[in-house]
Amino acid sequence: MQILITGGTGLIGRQLCKVLLARGHELTVLSRAPDSVPAKCGAGVHAMSSLEEWRPDQTFEAVINLAGEPIVDRRWTARRKQVLWDSRVSLTEHLVRRIAEARHKPIVLLSGSAVGYYGNRGEAVLDESAAAGNDYSAQLCKAWEGAACGAEIFGARVCLLRTGLVLARHGGLLGRMLLPFKLGMGARLGDGNQWMSWVHIDDCVAMLLRLLNDAHASGPYNMTSPQPVTNAQFTAALAQAVQRPAPFKVPAIVLRASMGERASLLLEGQKVFPRKMVEAGFRFTHANLPDALNGLLGR
Repeated sequence: MQILITGGTGLIGRQLCKVLLARGHELTVLSRAPDSVPAKCGAGVHAMSSLEEWRPDQTFEAVINLAGEPIVDRRWTARRKQVLWDSRVSLTEHLVRRIAEARHKPIVLLSGSAVGYYGNRGEAVLDESAAAGNDYSAQLCKAWEGAACGAEIFGARVCLLRTGLVLARHGGLLGRMLLPFKLGMGARLGDGNQWMSWVHIDDCVAMLLRLLNDAHASGPYNMTSPQPVTNAQFTAALAQAVQRPAPFKVPAIVLRASMGERASLLLEGQKVFPRKMVEAGFRFTHANLPDALNGLLGR
């Protein structure tokens, strides 16, 4: 299968490319640094620096849209919010326009979103039927999904990837947390009661492959483990995995003062359940957080 991937040099994209290459697919990755694509994504992966390079006579049977600037790394100024919008919503709108112009249109579009779609919902268990939230990240995800759904009128099967916190050996959430936890400086955030819906990267990629190949799959999918945890539980599990204490607590007022509006990503959460994946018979390899962490950390 000929596949176009946006965001292919990111955490999920790199692992996905590795698996797809091993299965014999032909990959093209959209990247602002095309020369880095073979090293990051695999020898033989083609690079595209702009969607304008997608010629109408060029065939992609599938498109996997994983692009998006990191949402938590910088303060949400008006300029930063525009960057986040452009890298998600505007890029997806552009992608759909290229699909519209293609002579041989993709069969399927797998398009990124996040569990932030649901907003802060406290203890409510959220499956794919739950409504969108009202905060900034929820509305960003809602618009992102809406842009992707535009491909349906051109015959593409669209799956929306409401992805949780992805755990991988290198990079991502663990990459940011490991050093302080190994130094015995791990800490709960706020009261620690906010839910964290997480997923092991191997299960995330396996779900992507399932959606890519299942002709009946469409609509939103929660890309999370079926066993979400609170921040306090996550803190305790990671501290146990690295065999160090995590005695501290970062007060909510400190996070809000230092991070502004984006502190909501750390202090609020969603208790997400991947109902559609479970009902489709998907079997999670890493459903339990302590086991997942121990495996990733080589314990």
